Amino acid sequence: MPQSISCVVLHIVFSTKHRFPFLTDREIRKEMHAYIGGICKQLNCPPIIIGGIGDHVHILCRLSRTITIADLLEEVKKSSSKWVKDRGGLLTGFAWQRGYAAFSVDYRSADTVREYVANQEAHHQKRRFQDEFRKLMADGGVAFDEKYVWD
Repeated sequence: MPQSISCVVLHIVFSTKHRFPFLTDREIRKEMHAYIGGICKQLNCPPIIIGGIGDHVHILCRLSRTITIADLLEEVKKSSSKWVKDRGGLLTGFAWQRGYAAFSVDYRSADTVREYVANQEAHHQKRRFQDEFRKLMADGGVAFDEKYVWD
């Protein structure tokens, strides 16, 4: 094949450091999600939806064939941290947790995940982030040690 073609859809989840609710202000959160979407676009990883609540974010995007997941997340976290810290006040102490979780999504199931990400506020009225994360890991068949997940 003379051309490289890729259709890899990712659902990425990561939290603020110690799950501190830095992003409780809806306007700041909306701007943060848009900013993260812009970073993804610049890296040729078109966002499908970015969502979350005050202490974590979900990214549903297509992964470019020219970047690793680690490099994508390094740039998203570094750039978005700098952007939000420039907002001043309490946000000057903003930090993301070190790690992340990335799950492959069958492109035919992307609409289901998109809806899930879009409804994060309602979802988290019933389930804490830690419980949500445990379920995502279980659904993905991923074994993990909790002492290395929560920072």
